[in-house]
Amino acid sequence: MALRVGVIGGGQLARMMIAPAVELGIDLRVLAEGEGMSAQLAATEVGDYRDLEVVRAFATGVDVVTFDHEHVPQHVLRALVDDGVSVHPGPDALQFAQDKLAMRARLAELGVPQPDWAAVRDAAELEAFLESHDGTGVVKTPRGGYDGKGVRVVRAASDAQDWFDALGDGEALLVEELVGFVRELAQQIARRPGGQMVAYPVVETVQRDGVCAEVIAPAPDAPERLAQVAEGIGRAIAEGLGVTGMLAVELFETDDERILVNELAMRPHNSGHWSQDGAVTGQFEQHLRAVADLPLGDASPRAPWSVMVNILGGPAEGGLVDRFAAAMAEHPSAKIHTYGKDPRPGRKVGHVNVSGDDLDDAVYVARAAAAHFA
Repeated sequence: MALRVGVIGGGQLARMMIAPAVELGIDLRVLAEGEGMSAQLAATEVGDYRDLEVVRAFATGVDVVTFDHEHVPQHVLRALVDDGVSVHPGPDALQFAQDKLAMRARLAELGVPQPDWAAVRDAAELEAFLESHDGTGVVKTPRGGYDGKGVRVVRAASDAQDWFDALGDGEALLVEELVGFVRELAQQIARRPGGQMVAYPVVETVQRDGVCAEVIAPAPDAPERLAQVAEGIGRAIAEGLGVTGMLAVELFETDDERILVNELAMRPHNSGHWSQDGAVTGQFEQHLRAVADLPLGDASPRAPWSVMVNILGGPAEGGLVDRFAAAMAEHPSAKIHTYGKDPRPGRKVGHVNVSGDDLDDAVYVARAAAAHFA
């Protein structure tokens, strides 16, 4: 019988696990949040991932449970583990991707470099932090934020008053120093339950309006020391938190030559989409190998450069499929991936990968091909 891997969440990350699952002989099953999700081809069930009995019933039909997102509540995850279900990443690791305050505290214990930070429960505590950090800080909601949501640059405590007003008893916001960075990087690590790890090259990510727009692999002009530091940080976090599956560590390269951890994701990640076509083993296959405790694949690049450009929003008129022929005809070296989503301003609806020997050419082709879908 084929190994059955269940993915909770029916988004594009689950969708992109389907092809490698077929190649690996894995029976992939998806618990989708609703009808018509990106991963509908493998969606065997539709239900609420916050409902323990729904998730418990889904888990009875699989050998391993993994995730398209980090939002499954801890009590649900821990109940699955208590039931004897193989859950990867497990709740002990996943809690640090779910709660940014918990992440900051644990990374501090591990000695991982990160921005100055504090938990603030009211305006007075935030004001004290701002006064000691040149009057500026970055306030984040500890849970639920992504793609620029739940993040504010503040210069006065009143800038976050509505968030303070919404806090429950014992809750706090996270405030961090506003880091002066020259660019953003990302380091991906794959880790099996037994501890085997494989590192991908550190990449440069370009954000627009809080959303990842482009990725260059490997990061240009990255000295060997930087690559070693980034990989060392990723390995230390994967080992220290007990992550299984793919781990993405978002990093700042600062203007005073520090490498600092920004955020974590314990699943395939936008910064690794380039690897679908640009690495010997893409991140989606690697994640399945890792959570199934299969030997990890080679993460080496297939070409000197790979560029990923996100398709954001989609065309104002017509569908994405209407644009494929022209994009393919003009840019045959571009690999186009779409997510089965309806166009909507700012929404990630697909991405384009291009690999080659010349970085400028790869960037041009990837941008030009993606522009067909705007």
